[in-house]
Amino acid sequence: MGFDQAAVEDLRSRLRGDLLQAGDAAYNTTRKVWNEMVDKRPALIVRCQGVADVINAVRFAKTHQLLLSVRGGGHNVAGNAVCDGGVMIDCAAMKSVHVDPVARIARAEPGVTWAEINHETQAFGLATTGGVVSHTGIAGLTLGGGIGWLASKYGYTCDNLVAADVVTADGNLVRASAAQNPDLLWALRGGGGNFGVVTSFEFQLHPVEPIVYGGMVAWPFEAAHEVLKFYGEICRGCPDDLAINAGIIYTPDGHHVVALIAAWLGDINEAEARLAPIRTFGNPAADMMGPIPYTTLNTLFDAGNPFGVHRYWKSGYFTELGDELIDRIIQHASDTTSPMSAILLFRVDGVCTRQDPSATAFSLREPCWDFDIIAQWADPAEANRHIDWARRFWASMEPFSRGVYINHLDADDPKARIRTAYGPNYERLAKLKTKYDPTNFFRMNNNIPPG
Repeated sequence: MGFDQAAVEDLRSRLRGDLLQAGDAAYNTTRKVWNEMVDKRPALIVRCQGVADVINAVRFAKTHQLLLSVRGGGHNVAGNAVCDGGVMIDCAAMKSVHVDPVARIARAEPGVTWAEINHETQAFGLATTGGVVSHTGIAGLTLGGGIGWLASKYGYTCDNLVAADVVTADGNLVRASAAQNPDLLWALRGGGGNFGVVTSFEFQLHPVEPIVYGGMVAWPFEAAHEVLKFYGEICRGCPDDLAINAGIIYTPDGHHVVALIAAWLGDINEAEARLAPIRTFGNPAADMMGPIPYTTLNTLFDAGNPFGVHRYWKSGYFTELGDELIDRIIQHASDTTSPMSAILLFRVDGVCTRQDPSATAFSLREPCWDFDIIAQWADPAEANRHIDWARRFWASMEPFSRGVYINHLDADDPKARIRTAYGPNYERLAKLKTKYDPTNFFRMNNNIPPG
C-alpha cells in the first residue's frame, strides 16, 4: 500500500519537526549514518521534535503499510536506522536530559549521545554505564545491552534502565517500569528495537568521580602474543573497579601496535599500584596512562571510530584466550588490509556477570571477552578487499565463539545468530513480540519475529 502527496501534506501538518523527501536540502545528510557503507533512501524522513511527532510518524507508516526505521545516534553498524522506500523516524533532535541528583536518576530522550548524558550527570559526580565511543547514541546501546567502562562495577547499560516511555506498534504511548508493563521493561533491557520507539529512557545513576585513572599502554606488534597472553591472565579475577580492554591497531603515525586500554574506577589513590602490572609489563613503546576526566575516558576510542568511514564488522564472545586463538588473531592482524581497521577485545566481568541470565532480555552473564574485527576504509572501490579480509578472519575465529553481542551484528550475519545472542531468553522475547507487535511492524532491527 502506498501514499499520495495529499497524505504527505496531511502528515506534515501534524508535525512540529520537518518532513523530508528526496530532493529536499537536508535529505541526503539526514539519511547518512555512522557506517558510510549504508546508502538507503527512505521515501519520507520525519525529523521528530517530540513524542507527538513520533506517534504521528508511527501511525502514518502503519496506516499506509510502510516499512519503518528508527534513528537515535545512527551508530548501528548494520544500518538498521535507515530503510529503503519507507518511513525513517529521526530522533536526533530529541536531546533533553534531566538529572535528579537526589534520586540518582537521569531521564533522557533518544537523540542523546553518551557524551551529552555524561556531561549532565558528571556535573553531580554521577554516571551510568555507557559506551566506549562518546558519539554513540544512548538508545541503540541501551536496547541492545550496553557494554562499557562501568559494566564490571555497575552492570550493563540495560541493567541500569529503570523505566521507559514507548510508542508501540498501534501508535500509543505506554510506560514501561517495575509498576507498569514490567514485561515490556524486561524486553527493552536488551531486546533491541523490536518492541517500539522509546521516547524516554530513565537510568539509575551511580557515584563516579570526575577524575579517574586510565589510558593506553602500547607495545610493538611483534610483542602481540606475549601481551595478549598477559592480558588474558590479568583479566582473571580482577576487581570490579578495574576495566581492561585490548586492541591491535595502527597509530596515527602508522605504527602497528598491540595496546591495553584500562581504567581504575575505584579510589584514585590506589590506581597507580593497581595499574602498575600493565605499565611495567615488557617494554612498552608508549605509556599514556594517568589521571583523566571520566568524560575523557569515554572518548578514548573516538578517534578510531569517526563518522563518514566505510566499515564492516564481525564479532563474537570468547571465554578463553588460549595460545591457538591468540596465534590466529596475530596471523590475520598481520594481514590487515587497511591502517584504519582494528581488532578489539572488551573484557566482560564483574557485576554484569553476577546477575541471573533471566533477569533481563540480555542473557550474557558469564565472564568472557567480546571480540571485534572492525574493517574500516575510506575508498568505496576497495570494499571487497577489506570485507574479504574480515570474513576470512572471522571464519578462523568462529569455532571459538560462544555467542555474540547483539549490537555488534552486521547486516549479513545469519539470522540464527540473533537467536544465539539471546540464548534461553529468545522464546520469551518472541512471545512478548506477539503481545506488543503481532504483525512485526518493527522489523528494521536484529529482528525477533512474533512466536
